Amino acid sequence: MSADFQLSLNTGTTRRLSLQQAVDATARAGLGHIGVWRDRVAEAGLEEAARMISRAGLQVSSLCRGGFLTAADEAGQRAALEDNRAAIREAAALGTGELIMVVGGLPAAAHVLGGTGDRGDKDLVAARARVADRLAELVPFAREHGVRLVLEALHPMYAADRAVLSTLKQALDYAAPHPPEAVGVVVDTFHVWWDPELEAQIARAGAEGRLASYQVCDFNLPIAADALLSRGMMGDGVIDFATIGRWVAAAGYTGPVEVEIFNQEIFDQDADVTLAVMKQRWASLVLPSLTGEPARAPA
Repeated sequence: MSADFQLSLNTGTTRRLSLQQAVDATARAGLGHIGVWRDRVAEAGLEEAARMISRAGLQVSSLCRGGFLTAADEAGQRAALEDNRAAIREAAALGTGELIMVVGGLPAAAHVLGGTGDRGDKDLVAARARVADRLAELVPFAREHGVRLVLEALHPMYAADRAVLSTLKQALDYAAPHPPEAVGVVVDTFHVWWDPELEAQIARAGAEGRLASYQVCDFNLPIAADALLSRGMMGDGVIDFATIGRWVAAAGYTGPVEVEIFNQEIFDQDADVTLAVMKQRWASLVLPSLTGEPARAPA
């Protein structure tokens, strides 16, 4: 395999595993990178998490996730800043410079989902303005720790509850006031595959030096009852990885490529099976588009 475009397991794909189990499965599969979620790090303890990953010879491709910056009340804003500063410290301790940021939704949606938001606050423009304000407050701290805040645009169906940034253009516009080493963007195929401006915005991300991460999975149909679980293994849905991969490579990205799949069937199956299929689909569908080779039929 090329020294570029190393395959990485995002631990969201193997949600039922502890961090140690995910690290062991990643190492057994012969991968060199792992993307980790903060809940698994918290269960293991930060110092032990860093040790177990290092002992396995793995590098952390990203930490998931910071963000949720849209609280309108002062207490909520303070809590968001405190949590994100903790995430920045965790990323630095784990040896990754990339902290994935899911910026948050509307306070009204937080209330509906059992949180503390104002049920009447549906002001999308104001929520987006608060994202910009909180980013400006976090950037100096992130730079001190050598960590880049990586904005993730989410599919528009998540705009109410998870991310008021829905397109790669929006993410780049919110990153623009800050140096590229401080704020970047991630291209997650599940969230952006549909965007008619995607080619131009991936090229823009590359030209601006902000293309910090490439995450892949498929967009399955029908949509699951829980829309969060509609991600699929590459080749099982409708995404054209060949085209998006060409755009990502043309933009100059050569870093790790994370597979992040939220899918109950995949959660329930043996992790070694998941990783074996993941490697097959990566080799046949994703890697060729990045290296300029023809895609092969998936195994």
